[in-house]
Amino acid sequence: MNSMVTFEAIIERTQQEGEKYGWTYVIIPVPVAQQMNPGVKIVYRVKGRIGGHECRQVALLPYGEGSYILPLNAAMRKDIVQGVGETLLLSLEVDPEEPAMSAELLEALSYDTAAESFFLSLSKSHQRYYSNWIDSAKTFETKSKRLAMSIEGCARGMDFGKMMRHFKKNPL
Repeated sequence: MNSMVTFEAIIERTQQEGEKYGWTYVIIPVPVAQQMNPGVKIVYRVKGRIGGHECRQVALLPYGEGSYILPLNAAMRKDIVQGVGETLLLSLEVDPEEPAMSAELLEALSYDTAAESFFLSLSKSHQRYYSNWIDSAKTFETKSKRLAMSIEGCARGMDFGKMMRHFKKNPL
């Protein structure tokens, strides 16, 4: 039985590598993960409160030996008062709701049967790469360009990674 679990965790950050900074995250220890979602050792999504941040559809990533990492994205970090090395209060439970797929993507796919057929053959997690990328666009122009690239990539039978590499070399 899944349940809300309240616990404290230390905010951590991976080491800087070259010009890239690492992830900011908290570790979900084995006893907490087992209390929240017993017996599960794969990625799953949670909802609840992370410090002062209300959240839904946050992925917990397996870290080994039954523990998980909960990455803290920019929006979360902005709402959370604490910084790296400080203790954070979390109240989380499994989020059983399936994340919504981009409405714009689904509509655009409906006009190209080859693209739609290929897209629907992808696993839900791979469909989500396309959907999240499109929904994360901040401007109409960017969203339109991403939709065009996605439809073209799917029509050519390209998964998300292959599509991204293709359009990096061959811009629209």
